[in-house]
Amino acid sequence: MKKFVFKIGLYGMLMLLGIELLVRVFHVYTERPERYLDGYDVEKWVPNQTGLSVTGNRKQNVGKYRINQFGFNSVYDTYDPKGDGLDVALVGDSFIEGFHQDYNNSLGQKVEHYMGDKVKVWEFGYAGYDLADQLHLIKAYDSIFKKMDCTIIYMRFTDDLTRSEYKISNRLSLDTPVNRILKEIKTVVYLKDIGLFDPITKTVGSVLSLLKGKTDGQGTPQAPDKEAIDEKRLENFKALVETYGYDKKKNILLLDGRLCSEDFLNYLKGNGFKTIDFSKTFLASETPTDLIYDQHWNDHGRELLAELISNYLKKKG
Repeated sequence: MKKFVFKIGLYGMLMLLGIELLVRVFHVYTERPERYLDGYDVEKWVPNQTGLSVTGNRKQNVGKYRINQFGFNSVYDTYDPKGDGLDVALVGDSFIEGFHQDYNNSLGQKVEHYMGDKVKVWEFGYAGYDLADQLHLIKAYDSIFKKMDCTIIYMRFTDDLTRSEYKISNRLSLDTPVNRILKEIKTVVYLKDIGLFDPITKTVGSVLSLLKGKTDGQGTPQAPDKEAIDEKRLENFKALVETYGYDKKKNILLLDGRLCSEDFLNYLKGNGFKTIDFSKTFLASETPTDLIYDQHWNDHGRELLAELISNYLKKKG
């Protein structure tokens, strides 16, 4: 019996090692850069990291990233606008961060391609940023953003207006010794990325929610009221704009009008906020603008956006 158990354990270990070897050889896992909080309480990537971001369960998309000295994915080492052309800051979350494509084929680089030597696009993209993060970044590095001719801020109405003030996120709390060890086991990274652990985490979350509900003596939670949620998002937007002294002359909101409430769009229009709404452009496209397995823009979507942004800058420039 002992020999049988020993053989089972040995074969199991060999099988796991074989899977780990295959995952590494074919590089189906993603390489996540390390995060940190700088002296201005701005969350960024640890500078000077490079790697491959792999998406999809069959290595369907691979993008090279290059974290510069400032902590963002970019072809430029630092952000030092010289004023010898049009300097544009592009701020946003993972959509702007662009790990889904090579860093030298980013949205900012595509805009530069359309406009030639007339413009330099300085990209400040970071996965998980919402509008509070973005406006905090702009205020914290006011000395840099003052040199920009304009700042384009990508904002998803449904995701980026959940709070009215900036607070340090809990993303950094995930960087524990245990998680760092697990990141070195590439099979675990791969299985997590393809969603194999999702049912487990959802079940645990459901159980915890159920236990909390019983403890609090609450009944079945009611479905959220969409109108009330949209109203709260608008209130949060107003609060953030007021708190951070939003510059209506320099700042431009890049948004998808399909995701926005009518009241929000009317508020922007009625209060002089500059916008680039790409909803009609995407709707008119006969080719998909998003990745098949992901909500992020594909290369075609980024090309359409780059052309739209370039045309806007040319008209306003």
